[in-house]
Amino acid sequence: MTVPAPQPLVDDANAEQFRAWNGDEARDWVAHADRYEAASARFDPWLFTAAAIAPTDRVLDVGCGAGVSTRAAARAAVDGHVVGLDISAPLLAEARRRTELAGLTNVTFVQGDAQVHPIDPAAFDVVLSRFGVMFFADPRAAFTRIGAALRPGGRLAVLVWQELGRNEWVRILFETLAAGRDLPGIPAGVPGPFGLADPDTVRRVLAAAGFADVDLADVREPVRLGADPDDAYAFVSALGPVRALLGGLDDATRAGALDLLRSRLADRAGRDGVLLEAAAWLVTARRGDVSG
Repeated sequence: MTVPAPQPLVDDANAEQFRAWNGDEARDWVAHADRYEAASARFDPWLFTAAAIAPTDRVLDVGCGAGVSTRAAARAAVDGHVVGLDISAPLLAEARRRTELAGLTNVTFVQGDAQVHPIDPAAFDVVLSRFGVMFFADPRAAFTRIGAALRPGGRLAVLVWQELGRNEWVRILFETLAAGRDLPGIPAGVPGPFGLADPDTVRRVLAAAGFADVDLADVREPVRLGADPDDAYAFVSALGPVRALLGGLDDATRAGALDLLRSRLADRAGRDGVLLEAAAWLVTARRGDVSG
């Protein structure tokens, strides 16, 4: 199916993302992989219902990270095969470790940038992604290559975050840690969590990449940050983005901002843990028929 290159191919425009996901950001994710995966787990049934993976399907998981979605796909495609593709060597190492522990043998992990990585044409029945396709510098190039990897009529099912204003779990960090500063927001349409937040952009990119029957379903589920306020605060306060937001603050201001964050998390605690509002697009499409 997919043959990994000796060295991962990375689009020059995506070099910054490659550095981030092979450095401190990746190490943060590996250290907190269980917490990150559990935080957005309520979105997973939506993704796998849409993907409708059959036992013999060949599946490509783009931006697979530590492989939670890859392993779920492998359990569905029991007589097929799943390839997890990601640019992060640390996350892929963790994915391989966890997959071996799970006893799954129908999985291959490959390091590469979907914008340029060589993938055999028409090699897959399904492409899926669990919040892994928002980081492309050139989404059209990436989805053109992804589309070519699908057999004609093959299915695409991906989750991407909607705009910042609809995602309290991120917005609360900016609101509580600004500490009087006018912080720049996280822009939509650039590589990052909200890179595919605009539905018109998604439809345009997928149409240009040769996909048909493009649909975006509005999915609202809470993100769970912890079992209780102390648990949530311990997780959130240690994250790289939070440390970055606190950078440059004096000790007293930093302490005040963190106290406010703890209070805001406590306000959202309930019987099921600390839950914050979140919104994603469940994007589905199929590869158009290929002629000649």
